[in-house]
Amino acid sequence: MHILIKNGMILHENGRLYGDLRIRNGLIAEMGENLAAEDARLVDATGQYLIPGGIDPHVHLHLRVNNIYSSDNFTSGSKAALYGGTTTVIDFVTPEQSQSLTEALAQRKLDATGSYCDYSFHVSPVDLHPGIEQEILDCLSAGINSFKIYLAYKESIGIDDQTLERIMYIIHEHGGMVTAHCEDGDAVESMRNQLFEAGKTGPENHPLSRPGIFETTSVEKLIKTGKKTGCPVYIVHVSTQGSVEHIKKAQDQGQAVFAESCPQYLLLDESLYSPDTDTSIHHICSPPYRLQKDRNSIWKAISEGYIHTIGTDHCPFDLTVKQKFTNDFRKIPNGIGGIEHRMQLLFSEGVLTGKITLEKWLEICSGNAAKIFGLSNKGILKSGFDADIVIWDPNYQETISSERHHMNCDTNVYEGMVVKGKATQVFQRGIQLIQNGQLRDIEPTGRFISRDQVDHLTLVNQIITN
Repeated sequence: MHILIKNGMILHENGRLYGDLRIRNGLIAEMGENLAAEDARLVDATGQYLIPGGIDPHVHLHLRVNNIYSSDNFTSGSKAALYGGTTTVIDFVTPEQSQSLTEALAQRKLDATGSYCDYSFHVSPVDLHPGIEQEILDCLSAGINSFKIYLAYKESIGIDDQTLERIMYIIHEHGGMVTAHCEDGDAVESMRNQLFEAGKTGPENHPLSRPGIFETTSVEKLIKTGKKTGCPVYIVHVSTQGSVEHIKKAQDQGQAVFAESCPQYLLLDESLYSPDTDTSIHHICSPPYRLQKDRNSIWKAISEGYIHTIGTDHCPFDLTVKQKFTNDFRKIPNGIGGIEHRMQLLFSEGVLTGKITLEKWLEICSGNAAKIFGLSNKGILKSGFDADIVIWDPNYQETISSERHHMNCDTNVYEGMVVKGKATQVFQRGIQLIQNGQLRDIEPTGRFISRDQVDHLTLVNQIITN
């Protein structure tokens, strides 16, 4: 028996269609008006949208920081993602000291056992040890085409300028792409220590230690190195107006530069880092929230096609864990939750306010990530593609609350925000996981997704043109 979803507004690759969508053997079989219903299990979508399952290109599940794990593992985090309409996530592989990239990738796949979402990874070269080039090649052969580097965190996983350039040459030579956390790591570390030694130890000092200029100059450096080496770059969690300006200039000149931001940099601001420790401590993330001018710049860049994706950088820690380091903001585990609310927040605060169109919403939540990272059978509704389908109720309204969310954390940075829109039914490769707003009692269905090589130089021009 196949599945026929009837009477929905289908938002597909070529526009909008009010009609039906057929799922057969885990794939989208056809879309049209008044499709034949014999031998089909019928799902009514009257008054709702049919959209592609969301792709969150930036999550940290089961992440260990100084022997403390983030509160969501792959099972709990992927469940929360499904409730929000996200069916695929891209997490990270960061090797331990003296561990090869391939060994770390194999371990991370084991960590992901129990995921309800389909998943892939960005792999992080953290040094230039002998054999690194072969390890990168092995990762590419295993279906990984993006490699995450950190220009911050120099004391642990960050890399210097010489290593950055060499790694980018290697990755470009073999057809991959570098994704990057851009902050001036040396400047951040110096500022953090200066503040602490001056007696400014509380969490409200976190944004002072990581001002926007440290990000902007780092973005500029990465783009210049990308131009020199020919390596495509993808800049994660863009938060400043200055970064946006560098990104726009590079793209306008035809350079393969892609950009991601996050809901927190569109909706929250630095006033939340107040002297009230209990208020500010659970907002600690890096980069920190910014100013209204930065938020306006990012929204505009999204609408114009210069920022291509919205990830969450989902990495929550319970408040009780963060409070252990109240007197030294440098040691507070960085990270907030958001994997459940990404599509809902962007629909409410983007589409319904007129900042972006419905089509742009789907591009930044799903379609562009599929294109950029080579998830070739996902991201749009098209015959022959994976039946990762969300039935979205545009009229549903709720108030975000840590007491009701499905993320495994005891706070929510969007607490009290009234939002509209909800994923009422969610299918992944034709398997219905969310039914009438609730996760079905079934075994995890997520699988590792091998990604295709991408012509990023051609792609960046196509995306901006669209």
